[in-house]
Formats: sequence, C-alpha cells, structure tokens
Amino acid sequence: MVTVDAGTLEVKVKEMYRLVAEEPHGAYHFEMGRVLAERLGYDPDLLDRVPVGAVESFAGVGYLFGLAGLLAGERVIDMGSGSGMDACYAALSVGPRGRVVGIDFTPQQLARARRLAAAAGLDQVEFREGRIESLPCGDQTVDCVVSNGVINLAPDKARVFREAARVLRPGGRLVVADIVTERQLTDSIVCDADLWAACIGGAAQQDAYQEAIEAAGLVVTAMWRNPYEFISQRARDASVRYGVKSISLLAVKSVA
Repeated sequence: MVTVDAGTLEVKVKEMYRLVAEEPHGAYHFEMGRVLAERLGYDPDLLDRVPVGAVESFAGVGYLFGLAGLLAGERVIDMGSGSGMDACYAALSVGPRGRVVGIDFTPQQLARARRLAAAAGLDQVEFREGRIESLPCGDQTVDCVVSNGVINLAPDKARVFREAARVLRPGGRLVVADIVTERQLTDSIVCDADLWAACIGGAAQQDAYQEAIEAAGLVVTAMWRNPYEFISQRARDASVRYGVKSISLLAVKSVA
C-alpha cells in the first residue's frame, strides 16, 4: 500500500503543533479555539471551567463527549491530547476520583497542557509523552479512550486501534472524532506529507476505518457526521472530490 514517509510526516506534524502550542492565535489551515468548540457541540458552561489557554489552542474536528458518556471515577486516555482541552473537559466528568491521562509526542504541547492543568488545580489529569501507536499504559486499565482529530495523522491506524483495544477493559469504550473520506484518495495525495499534516492525506475511507476498528476487537455502535468546516482551498477541493469529512463514533470492546 502506498503511503507517506513516516519520518518526514513526524517532523511536519511536530512543527505544526509546536506552533499551535506557542502561537495559538496564528493563521493555520484549520480552525481553532472556542468558537469552533461551541459550533461542534461543546457545552459553553463546561468550557468556562476549562483553562482558557487550553480552549484557545483547541484544534479538534468534532464533539465526542456526547458519545463517551463519562462517569464519575472512570479512567480515561486521550490519544493525541495536544494542549489539553479534551483531557480537562473529561476531568470535569470523571471528577476527583477519576483519572485522565493525555498522551502526546510534541514537547511544547505537553509543557503547555501540564502548566494549564496544574494552574487550574486539575490533579486528576496527567500528561505523558508517548505515541498513540504504543500507549504508555497497562493492559485493560482504562474505561474510555478518546481521540480528536489525531488518528488520521497516524500511518498505521490498525496499530492505533489495537493499542486502544489493549488498554481498554472489557466493555470499555473508544470514542473518536476524526477525518475520513467517502472515496479513495489518490497516491499523490497519500504520499504528500504536507497534506497529511493538514489532516487530509492520511484520511482513511470510512468503511476501511470502521473495519480496522472492528478487526481490533471493538464493535462500532454509533456514528455521526460533525459540522466541521475546512479552511484551505486544497482541503475544500478534497472535501468535494473525495468526500473528506469529520465523523464521531463510539466503539465498545467485547466482554468475551
């Protein structure tokens, strides 16, 4: 299967999200911040309780907490946690008896997220350096894994889903917001690291995306399309030609 050069992609992604952490009000190919979060479905009252710096750096592609159904005391992993908005938002649901662990590989994002969560007194939130293809967490230790706009950046999505299944307890949930396509992208797009970093080149076909989740031992039980809008003309063109879009989904790990 033709794919992007993983080393080149990592360099571009780290640089992109370093800038997001250090210059959250800069001009990017994607929307960011509170206006985006509210349009996607985040509760304004809960956003008021999340650190402002985390909200202004939010670069997700959908709302997933309506599917997550987080409960007090649960353990949560956020794959690709960025500056920590979703992790902090999740902490408000799991409460002081719960635990939220954000995983990210961009040092500047981790530093920003740690600083913001500590200043807000969210002691139940922790941020660890790591990769979503190899989570620094034990087997069957988590109630819910969430990820927002990140898995499309991973060259080996099947491995990411296997890792999510590994850390989930039986009956645990994977809840994802991500970019997918309705039609297969061309090789020239898939091999373009710039388009991967723009959350386009790595978008999998929706059917293949769901099949990879279910091959990992998870069952997709709900899915919806998000009111996400692309900014750049290249992204808008791809959306029209290939059906590039944002979805949120819920998948449950088998109890057997």
